[in-house]
Amino acid sequence: MTTSLTAPAAPARQQLPRAHTRARTRRSTAGRRERRTGLAMASPALILLLLFLVIPVLLAFGLSFTNARLISPNPPRFVGLDNFVRAFTADPVFLRSTLNTFVFAAVVVPVQAALGLALAVLVNQKVRGVTAFRVIFFVPVVTSIVVVSILWKFMYQSDGLINSFIDTVTFGAWQGTAWLNNPSTALGAIIVLSIWQAVGFHMLIWLSGLQTIPEELYEAARMDGASPWQQFTNVTWPGLRSTMVFVLVTITIAALGLFVQVDVMTQGGPVNSTTTLVYHAVRKGYREQETGYGATISLIFFVIVLVIALVQRYLTRDED
Repeated sequence: MTTSLTAPAAPARQQLPRAHTRARTRRSTAGRRERRTGLAMASPALILLLLFLVIPVLLAFGLSFTNARLISPNPPRFVGLDNFVRAFTADPVFLRSTLNTFVFAAVVVPVQAALGLALAVLVNQKVRGVTAFRVIFFVPVVTSIVVVSILWKFMYQSDGLINSFIDTVTFGAWQGTAWLNNPSTALGAIIVLSIWQAVGFHMLIWLSGLQTIPEELYEAARMDGASPWQQFTNVTWPGLRSTMVFVLVTITIAALGLFVQVDVMTQGGPVNSTTTLVYHAVRKGYREQETGYGATISLIFFVIVLVIALVQRYLTRDED
């Protein structure tokens, strides 16, 4: 009797490992199918990154050690570090471009970030017509930077709108100046334009961060008798830490890559007072056809941006 009752259980025990094996096989097949599908969906972006980012960076790295020219019957020749030595010792325009780039970034980054935060706090108020102000502040962002630069170029002329406005406000005491033709004011004029054009974008980034802070925190602060400034320093600013990191990084990268405004408005002048690293690299690499030297400047610029980004990331890291 014992044998007859336990005999049918043996095939069932033998089938359990087979069922588990089939289940694992199905899961493995589904996982491979998902990976293939994911790779197929990501392949267009990967191909574009490879063609327009990875390969150009590698080519620039290789060309920076040669004397390659854009149009030349002679093949490129390896020159080692000669281009780098030339940049730091025999090219005063490169040094001036580096200085202009850092001055531009040192002014634009804090001013644009602070102004964007101030505008975000203002348009975050629950008052009538606040949506219209958000649109007004954001319109310059969606306008082509080339168009904006051309318009401001006319406004900066001696008989332009800006001088006319100042003349009216000062009752004729102001003697107009050509802002873009004066080496002492040209870079400042481009700084003002750049801040005005891009501050609306960072206002929206700050605004999105403000709207993630729970209202209950402000209610608790008001119940404790906190003033508006204390609410900002103890509730608003700590809640914007991650937003602050993003805003600082994006503004810094955009400021260091200044090119369009200079190319449209001043072409680096007057007396190289507005030339930047990116503009100098493009001018050397394409307009003067010194491809190898232009690649060298681009590589130096890449290292500078990388170092600054790493320093910013270290300074804004989470303490925990």
